[in-house]
Amino acid sequence: MGIADSCRFALTAGCSALALAAAANAARAADFIGGDTLLVTTTTYEDAGQVAGLVAGSTAIPGGTAVSNGDLNTVWNNSTVDGQFGVTSPLTLQDLSVTSGKLLASETLPTNQIVTSFSSKSELGLSIARTASGPVATFMGYAPGGAGYPPTAAGMLDVSNADSTSYVDPTNVASQFYKSSYTDYAFNRSVVAVAANGSFSITPTLAYGGDNSRAAVLAPNGLYYTVGNSNSGTTTAPQLTKTTGLEVVTPGSTPNSTMIDPTFNTYSTYQTYSKDKAGKTNNYRGLTYYDGNLYFTKGSGSNGIDTVYTVSNPDGKLPSASTATSATISVLPGFPTDSAKQTGANFTPFGLFFANPSTLYVADEGTGNTTDQTTNAGLEKWTLSKGTWSLDYTLQAGLIGDTYTVPGWDFGETTIGLRNLTGEVNANGTVTFWAATATTSGSGDNGADPNEIVKITDALGDTSLPTGETFSLFDGPVAGLRYGGVAFAAAPEPSTWAMLLLGFAGLGFAGYRKRSALSLS
Repeated sequence: MGIADSCRFALTAGCSALALAAAANAARAADFIGGDTLLVTTTTYEDAGQVAGLVAGSTAIPGGTAVSNGDLNTVWNNSTVDGQFGVTSPLTLQDLSVTSGKLLASETLPTNQIVTSFSSKSELGLSIARTASGPVATFMGYAPGGAGYPPTAAGMLDVSNADSTSYVDPTNVASQFYKSSYTDYAFNRSVVAVAANGSFSITPTLAYGGDNSRAAVLAPNGLYYTVGNSNSGTTTAPQLTKTTGLEVVTPGSTPNSTMIDPTFNTYSTYQTYSKDKAGKTNNYRGLTYYDGNLYFTKGSGSNGIDTVYTVSNPDGKLPSASTATSATISVLPGFPTDSAKQTGANFTPFGLFFANPSTLYVADEGTGNTTDQTTNAGLEKWTLSKGTWSLDYTLQAGLIGDTYTVPGWDFGETTIGLRNLTGEVNANGTVTFWAATATTSGSGDNGADPNEIVKITDALGDTSLPTGETFSLFDGPVAGLRYGGVAFAAAPEPSTWAMLLLGFAGLGFAGYRKRSALSLS
């Protein structure tokens, strides 16, 4: 079996001096993030907590009065009153067989420590790093801010647009409305790292106040890199405009993050058609590490440039907190540089997967203009020649326009594109992909739609659209369940298995033991 460098690499340096587990526990590493399996982040809606207390026509919410209770099918209509409406939900990791789709292991993280926002469809991007101590999966969620701040739980309202604990924005409607019960209605956008035995650590950041974090990767230098955006209010405070976009984070319990290339914004460098709202200029979504470099996407919002970006490595190394301001963000040569506001977005990229240094696959959500919906939505294949990337073709068969119904969900679904993406390069010259779908329906928020995990295999050497390659359903859909990130977990090399027996180190895992929620088939 071939191994894709983008998903699998060995960290040669330890990330911390803390021991994660003894050798006996390490021997169970195959229980979770197993060899040749697919790891998926999911979240399930719960009519609980604050959302359970909603009464149509009576409960006050930002912008007016609730129009629905917490019923899954109608609760999202509250967004017609509260433009920031969202509901927190538990975060679950599933480990699936790539051949049968069988659930091998599942762990739901405790909601008093970390949650996600159910209908925030851009959240839960997932990555797996192959460290010297075994695989580590990373993603992001919302963690409680500590004394004086509300504890996290399922069913909380508007958390994805509330402040972070690093800055209270007086123009943020969500935070101001819900702070009456607490000192401040604020939550830390935090990196979650999960080891192969289900143990996990949480590192709070100082970033993305007023909006959501999307994805995190653990790089070989032992640092996290994250993407997201900030600012639900109108302030231009640097605590928001300089804590967004691409960030570098040091693992640990102390909140920290540093914005990379804080002077970059996606409108002034490439075009001057329209200035973005403060804090939204670097509204990034997908993120991947490959061959010593970081790559990320912007594919949402009506401002800036929806395209694929990369960042320079000061002194030949990935940016650190000390070099973040000297790093330079740029559009990957050959990718679009048009204004999303001017064109209506003919390209809405999300997930990325490098099959090799000259072949890049891009998942496109299909939420832009007609060009995007008919030409780019789906799985794009780009190749590099003489320093410039060009689009070869887009795989859409069996995906775009696919319709289905789901028991317990009142709306018919239509697939319009893809979000997060992962893949495996095979020995026979093909590459197999798994991706979370983007959908549309008549619901009040398409982020709440029951989406799917789909699968397709492409011939790596093809440069023109092949016939016979079509998407197939891999998992789902289920009413009230949303798929977020996907990551292929390759089988460790024999030498890596030996290293696993030495125990896991680092990332502050020692404080969190595996919860009883881990179920093994």
